[in-house]
Amino acid sequence: MARNQAGGACIVGWAHTPFGRLEDAPDAEALIGRVARAAIEDAGVDPADVDAVYVGHFNGGFQKQDFPSSLVLQSVPKLRFKPATRLENACATGSAAIHGAMDFLAAGRGRFTLVLGIEKMTAIPGSGVGDVLLGCAYRREEGEIPAGFAGVFARIAESYFQRHGDQSDALAAIAAKNHRNGVDNPYAQMRKDLGYEFCRTESERNPIVAGPLKRTDCSLVSDGAAALVLADAETAATLGKAIRFRAAVQVNDLMPISARDIIRFEGAREAWRQAYESAGIGVCDLSFAEVHDCFTIAELIDYEAMGLVPEGKGARAVLDGTVAKSGRLPVNPSGGLKSKGHPIGATGVSMHVLSAMQLAGEAGAMQVPGATLGGVFNMGGAAVANYVSILERLR
Repeated sequence: MARNQAGGACIVGWAHTPFGRLEDAPDAEALIGRVARAAIEDAGVDPADVDAVYVGHFNGGFQKQDFPSSLVLQSVPKLRFKPATRLENACATGSAAIHGAMDFLAAGRGRFTLVLGIEKMTAIPGSGVGDVLLGCAYRREEGEIPAGFAGVFARIAESYFQRHGDQSDALAAIAAKNHRNGVDNPYAQMRKDLGYEFCRTESERNPIVAGPLKRTDCSLVSDGAAALVLADAETAATLGKAIRFRAAVQVNDLMPISARDIIRFEGAREAWRQAYESAGIGVCDLSFAEVHDCFTIAELIDYEAMGLVPEGKGARAVLDGTVAKSGRLPVNPSGGLKSKGHPIGATGVSMHVLSAMQLAGEAGAMQVPGATLGGVFNMGGAAVANYVSILERLR
C-alpha cells in the first residue's frame, strides 16, 4: 500500500517557462537556467540555503546529453557540493522528483529543496518523438501499435466506447473546454479558443490521428521547464507564502494494458482514494483539479477515477458544465496538457506550480475564485505510475 509522502512539506516558491517550441532554449541546460534561480528568488531564500536538488527529466532519447542533475550548478553556483539527483517515471517524472524532495525533508536532512522539471522534445523529428514516447508503454506488447502512444490511448478510447457508447461529443467538449481555458494561461503553448464544432469535426486541420482520436484529442509536443522550492512546514511558516501538501500519494499498477481493465484507471482510482483518506476530505471538498489529459479520453476517465461521477458516466461531468471553469469543480483551469503542452519531465512540476498559484491567489486570468483546496493527478504511462496531491494554502 502506498504511503502518504506529504510529511508537512510546503511549496514556498516557483517558476515556469512558456511551453512550446522554444528556439531560444536549445537544450535542457538552457531550460534549467530559466527557472532554477527564478524559483529560489521567488521563495525569498538565498541559494546557499537550498539543501538538495531534485531534477525530473525523462529524456529517453530526445537529447544526447543525459545525466542532468548537476547542470543546475552552472546557473546557480552556490549549489555546488549540494546533493543533486535526477528522477524519472515516464510522464509522471515531475511528480517523482517532487516526492524525492519531500522524502529528503521528511527525513530531516535539510530545510529547503529545489525541484526542477525539464524537457526538450522538439530537437528531433516527429517520428523520433513518437518512438521515444513508446518507451512509456509496454513495448513487448504495445510497441507495434500504429500511431505510437496515441495508438495506445486510441485503443483505450475504443474499449471505453464499446462498453459505454460513443463518447465523441464528450471528448470534443473536453478539448474545447481546455483550449478555452488555455487562452488565459500565459505559459500555454496554444492560447486559442478552438470551439466545440472545430474539435468535434474531422477536417484537414483536425484529422484523425488514431482510432476515434483526432488531433484536438492529443496533447502537444513541447519544450519547457518548471521549478518549485519546497520547505518543511515549520520553516515555511516564516516565509511570505506557503502551499501545504495535505496529501501526496503514489500508486503503481501493472504495465501491460492487457493485464488490466484499462478503461477503469484502477491505479489512479486507488491513488485518489488514498489521497482523500489521508487528507480527510472527499471530491466535493476540492475547489479545482489539475488532471493529466495527455489525451481527452484520459481526462474523461479521470472524472470517474477521482469519484466525480459514477463509472461509465464521465461524459456527464463535461456536458453538464460541472468541470467548466465556472462549474462546481473546475478541471484544468490552466488549459491542461491539451492546451498548455506536455514536456514530459516538466509536466508534473508544472501542474503543481499552477495549482499553487491558484491557492496563493496569483493565477491571474486563470484564477478560480475562492480556491482553497486543489487536487493534482499526474500519471506515467497508461495509468501505470499514478500520483495524486491535495494542496491547500498554509499562509
